[in-house]
Amino acid sequence: MSYKDPINFDFTGKTAIITGGASGIGRLTGERFAEMGANVVLTDINAEMLEEVAEGIRAKGGKVATVAADIRKYEEVETVRDKAMNVFGAIDILVNCAGGASGRINKVKEEFRNWPVWALDWGIDVNLKGPMYLTRACIGDMIDGGRGGVIIYLGSAVGSRGGGGGSADYATAKAGLMFGMTKSMAQYGAPHNIRCNAVSPGPVLTREAMANTPTLLGRAADPIEVVNLITYLCSDQASFITGSNYAIDAGRACQHR
Repeated sequence: MSYKDPINFDFTGKTAIITGGASGIGRLTGERFAEMGANVVLTDINAEMLEEVAEGIRAKGGKVATVAADIRKYEEVETVRDKAMNVFGAIDILVNCAGGASGRINKVKEEFRNWPVWALDWGIDVNLKGPMYLTRACIGDMIDGGRGGVIIYLGSAVGSRGGGGGSADYATAKAGLMFGMTKSMAQYGAPHNIRCNAVSPGPVLTREAMANTPTLLGRAADPIEVVNLITYLCSDQASFITGSNYAIDAGRACQHR
């Protein structure tokens, strides 16, 4: 078995919501959960790509529902929760994959002191407030369902090492998820058997440019390596794990450059 091989767990009868489900880690996570028997609810702002992913899952016999939503808007986040409850009747797993560096996505080139405020807002809203909104919207139904559950936040090595002026918003938001939100929701969810952990990748080959990022092991991650960790932490095999941040970054967070 190589590091590029998927690891299988049994999620039959479980319902998983995955944000950012139209591409990258979110897409692969949704596909893997469906392959392992879960009912999957995918959400993304890109409705067309989202439906393409869903069609692929259905073609393999998977159970999937989709919701186009902007996670910066709480009323749209509520439609994601409602879709899961109305279609599948429960929420067992929430995986917060949606996010991205504002400077890269919005093509902001200025140094930090000249950054437009709207770009700062975008970075915090997408990477921190969005996952907080999803958690706020879903955890009540997870508690009331009495089945326990798992919440995963996608962090980043940048959240541990900092991102300089060009990624200050991203690093700040990811650090908030990796430590503040993860520990807070682990504490809040524990009496209801709801576990919460963060998975924090370094460079991942969802974009070719990531291959050039230095790591102690001399390579970037294959996306399935990150998905294997996510699915493990959501499985019963990880039933004693909560409140922790799991770096999967080939030592990137402890490098000096």
